[in-house]
Amino acid sequence: MFPVPGKLEIKNLAVEVGGVRVLHNIHLTVPPGEVHVLVGPNGSGKTSLLATIAGYPQYRVVSGSISYDGTDLLPLGLTERARLGIGLLEQRPPTINGVKLRLLLDYIGGDDPERKRFIEDLIKETDHAHLVDRNIHEDLSGGEIKKAGLLLLLARQPHFAMMDEPDSGVDMDSITLLCQLMNRLLSPEREHPAKRRTGLIITHSDVILGRVSTDKAHVMIDGRVLCGGNPRIIMKKIRESGFDSCVDCLHQGE
Repeated sequence: MFPVPGKLEIKNLAVEVGGVRVLHNIHLTVPPGEVHVLVGPNGSGKTSLLATIAGYPQYRVVSGSISYDGTDLLPLGLTERARLGIGLLEQRPPTINGVKLRLLLDYIGGDDPERKRFIEDLIKETDHAHLVDRNIHEDLSGGEIKKAGLLLLLARQPHFAMMDEPDSGVDMDSITLLCQLMNRLLSPEREHPAKRRTGLIITHSDVILGRVSTDKAHVMIDGRVLCGGNPRIIMKKIRESGFDSCVDCLHQGE
């Protein structure tokens, strides 16, 4: 069930929401089978970038391009991009009263017996049985919401997986399980852990970097991607000196 990973390529992207520019001239490439990280202060445009890639209609592309595996995403709507294999774990997904998580899982399984078995095995292996018959995100803790979201992503088997702060609002007892689920999503073939999906993760901490293999980090500030490099080195610098050090570093190189 492992899809062939593709390349995400963003060129000169500018985006508005409600007439306000939120992204400015973004250039970003995630090669096939690599997992990249977006870091930056609150309000820097990280979530806006993921939402734009996913195709949320309120994010209006003013200029530039987004392609995945050679396919231009801009003419495609949210549903078409999802069918292409674009998956997103939202930071704050909505509560859906009256809709059970199992209903969505059954829809994902469709009429494919193999996929249905895969999903049922997934529920058992990840100890999610207590969540699937509850309304989606209703009265769930932060950790349970992230677990439910990751279960849906795993069930979908996306070609390109995006995760918006999967560690936010999660207690330390749940971090280990969440990182295990993320690793299973990104490296689904346990006998071939280097065979990976393409991915993009937003995080504010280096907890995930210590437990999930990532290839590159990109720093976003004020709707712009300032730089990119080794995730551990960048997070260490930010932890020691804050994001102002990234701005100073950029100016020194001009």
